[in-house]
Amino acid sequence: MDDLFQELTPAPARKISAAPAPDEAAPPETEESAMQRLEDTPLAARFRPRTLEEYIGQKHLLAPGKPLRRLIEADRLSSILLFGPPGTGKTSLAEVIARRTRSRFERLNATDATVSDLRKVLSAADLRLRHTRERTVLFLDEIHRFNKAQQDVLLPDVERGTVRLIGATTHNPSFYVNGPLVSRSHLFELEPLTQEDLRSLVLSALGDNERGLGRYCATVSEEALRHLIAISEGDARKVLNALELAVLTTPPGDGAEAQVVVTLEDTEACVQKKRVLYDANEDQHYDTISAFIKSVRGSDPDAALYWLAKMVEAGEDPRFIARRLVILASEDIGLADPRGLMVAVAAHQAVEFIGWPEGRITLAQATIYLATAPKSNSSVAAIGRAIEAVQQEATVPVPRHLRDAHYPGAKGLGNGEGYQYSHDFPEAIAPQGYGIEPRRFYQPTRHGAEKQIAERLAAWERLRREGGGGDTAAVP
Repeated sequence: MDDLFQELTPAPARKISAAPAPDEAAPPETEESAMQRLEDTPLAARFRPRTLEEYIGQKHLLAPGKPLRRLIEADRLSSILLFGPPGTGKTSLAEVIARRTRSRFERLNATDATVSDLRKVLSAADLRLRHTRERTVLFLDEIHRFNKAQQDVLLPDVERGTVRLIGATTHNPSFYVNGPLVSRSHLFELEPLTQEDLRSLVLSALGDNERGLGRYCATVSEEALRHLIAISEGDARKVLNALELAVLTTPPGDGAEAQVVVTLEDTEACVQKKRVLYDANEDQHYDTISAFIKSVRGSDPDAALYWLAKMVEAGEDPRFIARRLVILASEDIGLADPRGLMVAVAAHQAVEFIGWPEGRITLAQATIYLATAPKSNSSVAAIGRAIEAVQQEATVPVPRHLRDAHYPGAKGLGNGEGYQYSHDFPEAIAPQGYGIEPRRFYQPTRHGAEKQIAERLAAWERLRREGGGGDTAAVP
C-alpha cells in the first residue's frame, strides 16, 4: 500500500501534467537549452494564459461575477463541457483551471487515448479520492472523438463525482456527446474572440519579453493590425501564428535599435487570404444556412447576400443552397408571388446545368428576387390544418356525387349522381359542396397576388350561395 501511495501522491496539486521520468544517464537541462526549447515552441502555444487575469476573451463566462468564474474561484467546479470554434481558448481555459484548482490534474486527448488509458486514470482517481480525499480533474480534449462506448466508460465516475470532467470539443455536445454525459455536465459555449480581444492579444504578445515577441522590438502598423484581426475570424491561435510569421520574416530596419516594423504589405504576404470558418454538415453549415433562409424570409436582400457569399467562399454545395430556396419559395412566399417558385426551380436547374463559379450569379438573382417578393406562409399553414383534420377527426367519406363514375357498374351504385358540372355555371362555379363543408383550411393573406385570390374566393362564395347566378363581372 505504501508503494501505491507513493505512486498516487507525487506532483503538486497544481501541476498540469507529470513529466516522464528522465533517463538517469541524461544530463539535466541547462537554462540555455530550456530557453531554446521555449523559443522553438510556436507563439500560440508558449503564450497561453497562466491565470484568469491573463486570459483574454469569453467575458460572458469569465468576467467577475459570471457563473464559470465563480465556480473556478470557489473551487466548486463540477463536470463541464467546453465547446466552440477552434482558437477560442478551450485548452487554455482548462490549464488555467488546473492552476487554480486544488485537485490533481490529468490530461488525455481522445484522438490517441484508449479505453485502457481512461480506465487507469479513473481507477487512480477513485483510489486517490478514497484514501487521500484528493479530487481529480480530468481534461479530455477532443471528447467528440470518443465513440458512444468509450464515452460510456466515463459515466459512473462522473455521476459519483470520482472525477471532475472537463471535456473540450469544437462540436456541439448536444449532437456529438452522449445524452447521459451531457445531462451530468454543465455546458459552456466559447465564442469567437472579438476584435477588441484579438487586438489586446496581439499587443500583449508584442510587449512580452519572456514568452512573446518583445525581444524583437517589433511594432505593427494599424493597417496591418486590422488585417491580422480580419483574417483571424476570432481565432486566437490563428492571429498569433500570423503575427509570429510576420514578425520573424520581416527584416529589421537600419539603425542601432534595428526595430522590426510590420506593414500591411508584410501581413498580406504572410497570409494572403483568410479562410472562412465553416464546417461541412456541422454547426457552421446549419447555422449559416439558417441565417440565410431567415434573411430571405425577413425580406433583407443584403443580409441574405452576405450569408450566401459566406457559403460560396466556404465551398458549400450550390445544389444544397438551391434546394433550400425552392423550399422557401413555397413555404414563405407561396401564392403571394407564385412566380417565386418558378424562379427558385429555374435557379436550381441552372446551377445543375452551368455549375460553379457562374452558378453563384444565378443563386444571387434568385436570392434577391425571393427576398424582395411579398411573403405568405398560407400554403404551409393550409396543408398543416388539412393534415391535422385527417389525423385527428373522423375521416370524411367521399360523397356519392364526387365518386368515380367511369368504370362499369359505377352508375348502378349511384356514383356521380347529382354532380353539377362546373362549366355549366357562370364563372364555372357550381352551387354544390365538395364534402368537407364548413371547414376552411386555406386562409389567404392580403399580401401581393394573394390579395386577389382572397377577393376571388369571396366572390365565388357569393355565387355558390346564390345558386350559381348573379353578376360575375367583378370577380377578379
